[in-house]
Amino acid sequence: MNDAFEMEPLNLPTYSFSIKQDGDKKYIFDEIRRRYVSLSPEEWVRQNIIKYLSEDKHYPRTLMSIEKGFRRNRLSERYDLLIYDRTGEPAMIVECKAPVVEISQRTFNQATRYNEMYHARYLLVTNGRKHYCCRIDLTRKSYEFLTDIPEYDELT
Repeated sequence: MNDAFEMEPLNLPTYSFSIKQDGDKKYIFDEIRRRYVSLSPEEWVRQNIIKYLSEDKHYPRTLMSIEKGFRRNRLSERYDLLIYDRTGEPAMIVECKAPVVEISQRTFNQATRYNEMYHARYLLVTNGRKHYCCRIDLTRKSYEFLTDIPEYDELT
């Protein structure tokens, strides 16, 4: 099966995915994890933003990490997507929400909490319809919103 069936249209180019159904559950092939994963609205956004970053913005898939857990203040956390630079340092944290979820200050606070652990220089928050990207000045503890998601080579 290779269609987007009833998943929400996103504010991203249209991509081709390998999607399968098992009973009433749908799965999408994740090219980073190299396996089928449950197709939720948030996963739909994550897979589309991965395609966009890799195919349109030239982010190497080999430098992407998905949903890795970590502990922060004795709490278990899990980022959606972490992009590394070519030296292996975290360059961008991506927080994905389902298309129906409004991007709020709470969403940015979540991404910022994750970044306290990784010190990435960029944050990208998206629900697939709206994308907010900012460059972080870790020294000054400030940020600047960008008008577009940068090309991979601009991250370093």
